[in-house]
Amino acid sequence: MHLFVDNLTNVDFSYLDHCRGLVGETWLANAALDGALDSQGMVCDFGVVKKTLRRWLDDQLDHRLLVPTRSPHLTLALNGDQVALHWQMDNGEAISVSGPEQAFALVEAETITPDSVAAWSVDQLAPAFPTSVERLSLSFSAEEIADPYYHYSHGLKKHEGNCQRIAHGHRSRIQIFLNGERSPEWESNWAERWRDIYLGTREDLQERSSEKTLRFAYAAQQGKFSLDIPARRCELVDCDTTVEQLAQYIANSIAKTIAAELPGAEVRVRAYEGLGKGAVASAKG
Repeated sequence: MHLFVDNLTNVDFSYLDHCRGLVGETWLANAALDGALDSQGMVCDFGVVKKTLRRWLDDQLDHRLLVPTRSPHLTLALNGDQVALHWQMDNGEAISVSGPEQAFALVEAETITPDSVAAWSVDQLAPAFPTSVERLSLSFSAEEIADPYYHYSHGLKKHEGNCQRIAHGHRSRIQIFLNGERSPEWESNWAERWRDIYLGTREDLQERSSEKTLRFAYAAQQGKFSLDIPARRCELVDCDTTVEQLAQYIANSIAKTIAAELPGAEVRVRAYEGLGKGAVASAKG
């Protein structure tokens, strides 16, 4: 017998890629179970399936940095509950991240893909289900977005939850309106500007570890975090990188740019943070 749960939940995270570097991502999770019927006439109660899978995905993948531990491009050091890693990219650039273990998902794979993460997750989850479940399957997919979107990573040191982790992220759509009309040009501009970007708060900038590298570090409730990342893969902002403030940052930036050409024009930005949530901000040119 086959049991399935579509659109079970979504996870927001970042991962390390040999070409793209630090990538913010959002995936939808789907699940399926095969097995014999139990005494209730079920493979497994839907309530148990949803509760078990959602809790595990929220705890072990959501708002973490996914690290492919079998990659030849990774140098990984574990010290108690602390993780420190160095990631080498194909163009010679490198990224280094350190923080408490709970900020990382150490995925036993060579690369992070929907299939590799699903296979690893199933191995971790298998003991959590009753013996009537013979096979558990997971699949991950990205939201279909016809309009422009970007991938960004960030950390929010003041956040009381898991957003405080220095390298987690989202795959987000962006909608921009000038005087009430959608502007495909501005949407495309920002989608390109923030393609695989790290959004760093200026007050978290510690020093340049080299001429072309920026270092961010802070202490939060979960522990101490640090990130060294190529400067060209980062945009510095003078605010915390909440979606509310990022929406306002985009609106203000556009309004300033068009002020001379379109004085008094109204800019409205609808910025998403992952799937189905976000913020709206406005500014005048």
